[in-house]
Amino acid sequence: MIEQIQIRDLGVITDATLPLGPGFSVVTGETGAGKTMVVTALGLLLGARSDAGVVRTDAKAAVAEAIVNVAPDSEAARTAVDAGGELEEYDGGAELMLARTVGADGRSRAHVGGRSAPVGVLGRIGGSLVTVHGQSDQLRLRSTAAQREALDKYAGQELEELLGDYTAKYTRWRDAAAEVEELRAASRERIREAESLQAALEEIDNLDPQPGEDEALKAESIKLSNIEELRAAALGAGQCLTADVDVDTPDAATLVDTAKRSLEQAGLHDEALQNAAERLAEVGYILADVAGELSSYASSVDSEGPGRQAEVEERRAGLSGLIRKYAPTIDEVLQWAGTSRERLDELTGDDARIEALDSEVQDLERQLKVTSEKMTALRVAAGNELSGRVSKELAALAMPDAELNVRVEDVGQLGPHGADTVELLLQPHQGAPLRTLGKGASGGELSRVMLAIEVVLAEVDPVPTFVFDEVDAGVGGRAAVEIGRRLAMLARHVQVIVVTHLPQVAAFADRHVTVIKTPGNNDDGGVTASDVRLLEDSERVKELARMLAGQEDSSSAQAHAQELLEDARAG
Repeated sequence: MIEQIQIRDLGVITDATLPLGPGFSVVTGETGAGKTMVVTALGLLLGARSDAGVVRTDAKAAVAEAIVNVAPDSEAARTAVDAGGELEEYDGGAELMLARTVGADGRSRAHVGGRSAPVGVLGRIGGSLVTVHGQSDQLRLRSTAAQREALDKYAGQELEELLGDYTAKYTRWRDAAAEVEELRAASRERIREAESLQAALEEIDNLDPQPGEDEALKAESIKLSNIEELRAAALGAGQCLTADVDVDTPDAATLVDTAKRSLEQAGLHDEALQNAAERLAEVGYILADVAGELSSYASSVDSEGPGRQAEVEERRAGLSGLIRKYAPTIDEVLQWAGTSRERLDELTGDDARIEALDSEVQDLERQLKVTSEKMTALRVAAGNELSGRVSKELAALAMPDAELNVRVEDVGQLGPHGADTVELLLQPHQGAPLRTLGKGASGGELSRVMLAIEVVLAEVDPVPTFVFDEVDAGVGGRAAVEIGRRLAMLARHVQVIVVTHLPQVAAFADRHVTVIKTPGNNDDGGVTASDVRLLEDSERVKELARMLAGQEDSSSAQAHAQELLEDARAG
């Protein structure tokens, strides 16, 4: 709901605040006073194209600002937050600031929630908040998709549940059919891929590599290539530790043993030396262990002759071939093989997969056709009811011979929403051909047609705010009263803002705003200015009297105006 609109230097309006609220608000004023600037300001706030011609003479820029109440989880709120705007939240709702500036040079700027934003963001927010019906404005229900959505909501919960079930099955049906088509189209390529994977896996399986084997064989190859050096080093080190023959230089074990015995004698007189002797005894044990290990190592090296080295190099060559073809290491080759086995299972199971998908597609198609037929029947019934109700409303709006026809046609081809096309058609008078909305009716007639439709749809498919500009064009008398009554009916469900010149319509409003024109004088260069005021009850009587007779001070005109207000309030 729009809470307030502020306009500065737009057309003839210098600076005006338009207080709005729930229910029915009407905007009136003399011809040329600037009533349409209110609709222009709304259009700018809804992302309409800007025009430097709307900027007031001698002003640098025109500005339109609005305070809008939205639900925190609404599409408008989400769009604003995504654009970087801020919401002022309160219990159960949120307040959003919208602004649009049009410079005298034609450049335009938009702000959403206090942040600069592309004009397109205003359009997306406005599209979910406000619908404008005017002499030249586009229709809310201009597309067949929007007309179908409106009819589906009007049809009620049974169709909603059927449509939800249909949509889920349709998505699966479309995906399964696409998968079958893909499998069949790529069957030759998939066969070639399967054969290639099979040959690769057989090569890997025949060699049977083990995790980390390439690195282990590399280390063994290095060892075998230096076997003589390794054996000599082991034997030499062993002799240094424990010599098997008498040599001039004593071995390490002998020296350690000598030192231990020397300390053991002296340790009888000092505990510290005794501890040192015990530690040297441990060193002797360690030297003996290491010497034994070196001897065993030298013996094992002697047993690994040229035959083992040839085996290692042959195995490494085989593993290198796998690494060159499939992955940088044997571990990664094994990972590739595991993934490829899964892919091979998938490829070799194509025939069974295609058969299962074919069966699923046929079953889903049968179910969709049954559901689609039920949806068509519900849409036809709802369309007939909607046609009758809207046609009755048109008769009350001075279009007694006009009829709305809701055409529901089963085209025989399943789509995302069924097999139907839905179109709203208007027959403006008897004998005239059915025409799409927007064709075959004048601007004023079209506004009344849309008013009739919106009144009927308001209970099931409401937009938060409706704006009607000159909806009463070309009518008067009782028809004007009925237009006012229908606007009041619509305002029970949504916010309604109407620009009108008919007192019969204005009398039904909950809130009356007037645009007052002030002729220019020599001091301001003769430029006309306008102001906007919210009228009290007594002032409403005078304004209605002016609209009735052009004489707001006439007692008879005021009496008539008072009667209009009382009749409107009585319903």
